[in-house]
Amino acid sequence: MNFPFLSSLILLPLIGSFFILITKPGKNTNNKSAKYVALFTSFSNFIISIYIWYIFDPHIFDFQFVENKSWINGFINYKVGIDGISILFIILTTLISPLCIISVNNTVTNKLKEFLIAILVMESLMIGVFCSLDLVIFYLFFEGGLIPMFLIIGIWGGSRRVYSAFKFFLFTLLGSVLMLVAIISIFWINGTTDIVELYKTGIHVKYQYLLWLAFFSSFAVKTPMWPVHTWLPDAHVEAPTAGSVLLAAILLKMAGYGFIRFSIGLFPVASEYFIPLIYFLSLVAIVYTSFVALMQDDMKKLIAYSSVAHMGYVTLGIFTMTQQGLEGSIVQMISHGLVSAALFLCVGVVYERMHSRLIASYGGIVSIMPRYAVLFMIFTLAAIGLPGTSGFIGEFLILMGAFKKSIIVATIATLGVILGAAYMLWLYKRVIFGKLNNIELIKMLDLNKSETFILVSLAIPTLVFGFYPEPLLNTIEVSINNLIDTYNYQISLIE
Repeated sequence: MNFPFLSSLILLPLIGSFFILITKPGKNTNNKSAKYVALFTSFSNFIISIYIWYIFDPHIFDFQFVENKSWINGFINYKVGIDGISILFIILTTLISPLCIISVNNTVTNKLKEFLIAILVMESLMIGVFCSLDLVIFYLFFEGGLIPMFLIIGIWGGSRRVYSAFKFFLFTLLGSVLMLVAIISIFWINGTTDIVELYKTGIHVKYQYLLWLAFFSSFAVKTPMWPVHTWLPDAHVEAPTAGSVLLAAILLKMAGYGFIRFSIGLFPVASEYFIPLIYFLSLVAIVYTSFVALMQDDMKKLIAYSSVAHMGYVTLGIFTMTQQGLEGSIVQMISHGLVSAALFLCVGVVYERMHSRLIASYGGIVSIMPRYAVLFMIFTLAAIGLPGTSGFIGEFLILMGAFKKSIIVATIATLGVILGAAYMLWLYKRVIFGKLNNIELIKMLDLNKSETFILVSLAIPTLVFGFYPEPLLNTIEVSINNLIDTYNYQISLIE
């Protein structure tokens, strides 16, 4: 089709941001007009993305809806397009963004217009990451997302917000500087930064190892992989609820997407060489951070460390280079995006009522917040991969792919499933069940309409894809098979 669907997805949030900027402040602190504009903009983007998924042809492995415009005298091209892998991440982004905007009803009162603008700019940049078919454009979108997230944490965060914001910014920027050097090197080697052209021509083997490490330095921090994960708990704890949701649901997935699109797609020989390194780091992340999560007394920190463990499964599945492992890693990322967003929103619900994230502050709230207890239970069970939830599909496929490659690796990874059940069920028991010892909890009200809508909106796909994952698997199957075939062909040339 000639209509620029992808550019519309990228530009619409920016247009919405402009209209919010020129809206006059309301008589009260709620500034309803700004929220309505932001919600209308983000919801429209979600509808457009669903329509794109509807007309998307999953039987074609080539990129679809491609737009290519010359930029900076042809030195760089604005080139965007999607395949079966990227469309799912775009839909996840456009689903999470309006839910974040709805969630600010009770959580943000200071500089609300600026906060909504930051969320919409983030949405635009994140969609751009998943659409980019040029390395320079990808880098601009990838790094551009640092700025609004830095502001979200640094302005609207907790008491240690400045420290956490700078730690997040410096960690992620440092790794990405090497990726920029690698992109410049690729242009010098191949004469282009067009991703489709690079797939066709390939990159000479003698350059692949250093280039792979340069890209890895950026993706490992953003994932985050052990031992460069320490910025994540601080960022989550200090970020406002909507910031934590965007960080866990979307930003971490940009690195996983990068591993698939670039590390494997552009540097297959180097990827094969560094597989043992990825396995080691992934297994340490799964087991070590699970034990760390068990020791946490802060709900946000516990969920943040669980995110590191879950993303460890993602990197493990990607580098099994099997159909099951790769498909499982993508489903796991989509599932984690839904479930982690919901868990941080669940923490935000009780934090707004009690102004405490400590697990010890709660207990026995099932009797006063039954709706909350039920929805929290659904997401807790999804986080531990219970059959019937989307979390099970991803973890099962990843472990199946891992068993094909190494029984030892898969066995150690399975330990993370047991530990995950331990820390998540223990968290749920201490918060929801037990005696109502804190009399202040009696004043707490159950979920209001907007909170119920947000959590139900996340619970439905979590359960639907748990029982019926075919829409996800059918969308990515051809793209994954093409990636694996290209990878195996490149490896065979060397052998």
